[in-house]
Amino acid sequence: MDQFGSVWRKHEEKIQKNCSRMIRPEDTLVITGDHSWGRKLEECREDLAFIEALPGRKILLRGNHDMFWDAKKTERLNREYQGRLSFLQNNYYAYENYALVGTKGYTFEGPFYLDRRGRIVGWDEEKEAHAKKLIDREIARLQQSFDAAAADGYRKFIMFLHYPPTSVIEKESAFTRMAEKYHAEHVVYSHCHGESRYHDSICGEYHGINYHLVSGDFLKFRPERIL
Repeated sequence: MDQFGSVWRKHEEKIQKNCSRMIRPEDTLVITGDHSWGRKLEECREDLAFIEALPGRKILLRGNHDMFWDAKKTERLNREYQGRLSFLQNNYYAYENYALVGTKGYTFEGPFYLDRRGRIVGWDEEKEAHAKKLIDREIARLQQSFDAAAADGYRKFIMFLHYPPTSVIEKESAFTRMAEKYHAEHVVYSHCHGESRYHDSICGEYHGINYHLVSGDFLKFRPERIL
């Protein structure tokens, strides 16, 4: 990760130090994706072991770089890592009286066409249409997560995404509308790296929901307390 700037140097040491200092054994740590550069599970064992050794109960969400994690094989991962790591996809996990729901998500990232002042004046509409198909797929997966929790009687939700809930040209999206439909109290996401990207989507309270950007470099690798 060093190629992405000085903030990433020894980032794994920062993660380990901050988690050890801030997280208690009874706490729940949700990591919102990009757990390993490995393309196959065998190439990711060391990274997953690092996460497993962190304090607390660990719940993992798929990121766009998690090539080892086929959404259709989530149950297999949960069986293999039972009692050590929990994989959030097409399911949910309980935290007190909250259901933790989530999916990788997706958002249209361009290309955008800018004028001389750097304002967006257009975009690639063909790629936007392709992004819409991926968003529809992720919304269906997120709906499955909400449905499973609601069927078990949960009425309080925290929603996790890897991608931000909106693109730079959106004020709302299918993801924000679903969060509002179920009255989620928090929406937690990552993916936006570097200072120029930190404000690509919603941060803070919007329509009564608290939106949290938790990218590692944004938080300086300190876990953010949601509840």
